[in-house]
Amino acid sequence: MSKAFTKEDEGDGDEEPEFPSLALPSGTKNYITPGGHERLQSELKELLRRERPKIVEIVSWAAGNGDRSENGDYLYGKKRLREIDRRIRFLTKRLEIAEVVDPRRQTRQDQVFFGATVTYVNGRDQEHTITIVGVDEIDADSSRISWISPVARALHKTRVGDVVEIRTPAGQETLEVVAIDYRTLDLASTPT
Repeated sequence: MSKAFTKEDEGDGDEEPEFPSLALPSGTKNYITPGGHERLQSELKELLRRERPKIVEIVSWAAGNGDRSENGDYLYGKKRLREIDRRIRFLTKRLEIAEVVDPRRQTRQDQVFFGATVTYVNGRDQEHTITIVGVDEIDADSSRISWISPVARALHKTRVGDVVEIRTPAGQETLEVVAIDYRTLDLASTPT
């Protein structure tokens, strides 16, 4: 059969999410905070228990209405069902490889590690506070950055008073660590 007569959009494999920043480097662990892990689990449960059964019911009802080729409810429902199934596969895989790290259990609280909230001053005397979290917990509005981001990697294992260099699109930048804190993170409001 010619490729012209096949539907290419139905070959939805187990792709990574739309955002390349959520892709984990090969061979790395999926570190995540307890709050982030809980959020992913609750999203998965919501999809499996509520969202998917509701869409399956709509698709079944729409399929019984006759001609499926022009049935908007059926076509949209099938598309939404594929999206939900793709998200379920993604969440399941992420949770399987997740390694929960509780920042409150960090014994070396004088150094920057996963889960730290770090305040630093850049070369222009601008103060920034960021929290280092897992790739599934990134939220720019709340200054939560991934542990694999350039800033987090540059700050890794630093102490208060340490100065590090980081390469940015604007050139080299100097960051001085001003404060390190390991507070409990509330990730319930983090968008998916």
